[in-house]
Amino acid sequence: MKKKAGFTLVEIMIVVAIIGLLAAIAIPSFVQARNTSRQNACINNLRQIESAKEQLAMAENLPSDAAYETDFDDEDLDPYIRGGVAAATDCPAGGTVTIGDLEEYPDCTEDGHTIDPDAEE
Repeated sequence: MKKKAGFTLVEIMIVVAIIGLLAAIAIPSFVQARNTSRQNACINNLRQIESAKEQLAMAENLPSDAAYETDFDDEDLDPYIRGGVAAATDCPAGGTVTIGDLEEYPDCTEDGHTIDPDAEE
C-alpha cells in the first residue's frame, strides 16, 4: 500500500498557532510605529508653520515680541510653506491644528503633538 503524502491535522494546527503567535507579537509594534510616525509628521508640520510665521515677521519687519493679530491669515503664510498652509495644518493622526498668533506656538489637539518647549511631555 502506498502512503498518501500530506500534512496531518496536528501539523497544520501547529503552523497556524506559530503564525498567530508571530502576528500577536508583531501587530502591536506596527501600530506603535505608525502612531510614532504620525506624531513626528505632525510635529514637523508644526515646526514648519512656526518657521513660516517667523519668516513672515522678518518680511514685515516686526519685532520678535510683536502681537501680530491684525491682517494675519493663512494666505499670508502660504508663500513660506511648501504645499501651502492647508498641507501643513493636516494632522496625520486626525487632530486639529491651530496656527495661532505670531507670539504663540502652533498647536494640535492630539496628545503629544506639540513644539512648545514649556509643555509637559
